[in-house]
Amino acid sequence: MDAHLHALSIEEKLQLVEELWESIAADQASLPLSDEQRQELDRRLDEFDSDGDHGRDATGVLDEIRQRL
Repeated sequence: MDAHLHALSIEEKLQLVEELWESIAADQASLPLSDEQRQELDRRLDEFDSDGDHGRDATGVLDEIRQRL
């Protein structure tokens, strides 16, 4: 590991990771999907649309979790 990175505190390292992640997320368009990836996404979307089960409302799930605590 680079000595400069090793010298950073945990908080500083986490901040650096957050900044890197945000910069990657902002540049997602520059990472084109392969044909195989696009086909797989299309397949999954088709399966989701035909399934009819679109999951549960987040509020209900969170309420259920809170009741267990």
